[in-house]
Amino acid sequence: MKRGLLLLLAIAGLAAAAAAAAWSSGLIESKSPLAKAKAESPHSWAGSDRTFVTDAQNFQARAEGLFDRDVKSVLNVRKRMQYGQYIWDENNVPQGPMWVRVDLGRQIISVFRGGHEIGTAVILYGADEKETPIGVFPILAKIEDHKSITYDNAPMPYTLRLTGDGVSIHGSDVRWGRATHGCIGVPLEFAHKLFDEVSKGDQVTIFSEKHAA
Repeated sequence: MKRGLLLLLAIAGLAAAAAAAAWSSGLIESKSPLAKAKAESPHSWAGSDRTFVTDAQNFQARAEGLFDRDVKSVLNVRKRMQYGQYIWDENNVPQGPMWVRVDLGRQIISVFRGGHEIGTAVILYGADEKETPIGVFPILAKIEDHKSITYDNAPMPYTLRLTGDGVSIHGSDVRWGRATHGCIGVPLEFAHKLFDEVSKGDQVTIFSEKHAA
């Protein structure tokens, strides 16, 4: 993988999974283009909690199949997150269209508002016998207090339904070694914040390294 791509991934909140490199791994150097972009940010509310993405970085991310749209800024994830942890920071981020990106390979969900990342968390996803689908899905329904009809009334709080056969994003007990029946499980508090932020019709992009975003 190209170094420039590693630099982008190390910042984008996509490096926060248990198996991914952390912000403090040394990939981010003081003279790197990302550090320079951060220092030269035109936004008065820019700070140490996020980094603004350049046009060149967006171009590279699109070319590598990591994103299907431009991103304006990403949260700085300074250390490796553990299962059940999340970051949510929408301070000073303006209102705008919502977009959710799920990276199955890195077990990371990222939430964007108006192109700015406002939340990221480690996820659970489908086991081999019931894999999580890949693609771009509009949110079909929001159900705050949902229970699974198929799986013994298992609680699925803050459900965001993505497919007709029930694949959803919902609150889960996100712990190592667990998996879902195809859904995307996120920490409960994160699920609540996400549920309040998104609307029906907002898009969710699910991808893995084998598929373009």
